[in-house]
Amino acid sequence: MPVKIPDSLPARATLEKENIFVMTEKRASTQDIRPLKLLILNLMPLKTTTETSLLRRLSNTPLQIEVDFLRTATYTSRNASKSYLEQFYKTFSVVEKRNYDGLIITGAPIETLEFEEVDYWGELCTIMEWAKGRVFATLFLCWGAQAGLYYHYQIPKYPLEEKMFGIFSHKVCIPNTPLLRGFDDLFNAPHSRHTEVREEDIKKVANLEILSKSDEAGLYIVASKDGRQVFVFGHPEYEALTLDSEYRRDLDKGVAIDLPKNYYHNNNPKAPVSVSWSSHAQLLYTNWLNYYVYQTTPYDLELLPKGDSVKPVWDKIEKGRF
Repeated sequence: MPVKIPDSLPARATLEKENIFVMTEKRASTQDIRPLKLLILNLMPLKTTTETSLLRRLSNTPLQIEVDFLRTATYTSRNASKSYLEQFYKTFSVVEKRNYDGLIITGAPIETLEFEEVDYWGELCTIMEWAKGRVFATLFLCWGAQAGLYYHYQIPKYPLEEKMFGIFSHKVCIPNTPLLRGFDDLFNAPHSRHTEVREEDIKKVANLEILSKSDEAGLYIVASKDGRQVFVFGHPEYEALTLDSEYRRDLDKGVAIDLPKNYYHNNNPKAPVSVSWSSHAQLLYTNWLNYYVYQTTPYDLELLPKGDSVKPVWDKIEKGRF
């Protein structure tokens, strides 16, 4: 949240140079406050687990948030009952005429497929196009981040020789970036993916900037320069035992899988895990909500820029072209 200070306080100039958000007495006296409206497109198979993890991160702020969960209509999850989805999830036709402060698009365990081979790819493209005029800020996670970059900027993903799996050290690339406010110079974050987006492709797009990366895991956070699109290639929402569950699930299926790196004490899967990412993960969601949504979204959501009327863009998609 912003710090309210006297208009002429000398510290104001220093704080503003560091991108610390301060609110003058004059602005505070005219500020209107309302709940944030957030839409979460949950593409993960274990709906309840993902819901709980995301809401745990999003709730740890002083902001009041109204959350709608969105599911695809062109593909029905096999891991959630029809009654559960109908009770707690909306489809795009229900939210199409609504406006939201923020949208979160989760990852999905379908990285080895080409984007156009995904059953709901066309519907996802329509949602991402719709969000340009109906949502102020969008946060893309893991596969969702790769899909967003591919749709909006035609940036491809590449297969990895082995799964990027574990906890990795990252660095802040642009000091005083509001999204990474309070981060240490080096911090940890979880990754669990079979594909990657490459730095050289990001650098070809003038509208994008790299906010954080890892020497071992590669890119972690990329954002549009206006902050309305944030792409996170890891899983900052992961709980302490999420990687452990994924590791044991693959072992049970007979899938060849290495131990998650930098995760178990002494690399012993029978030992407790080392949780070293939780505080920075929480800070990432808090900063996104505060600086990129709450402080910047118009109070009246009807003032959001309106795009063209939404059409099923999958009718016009050709492989590799939009």
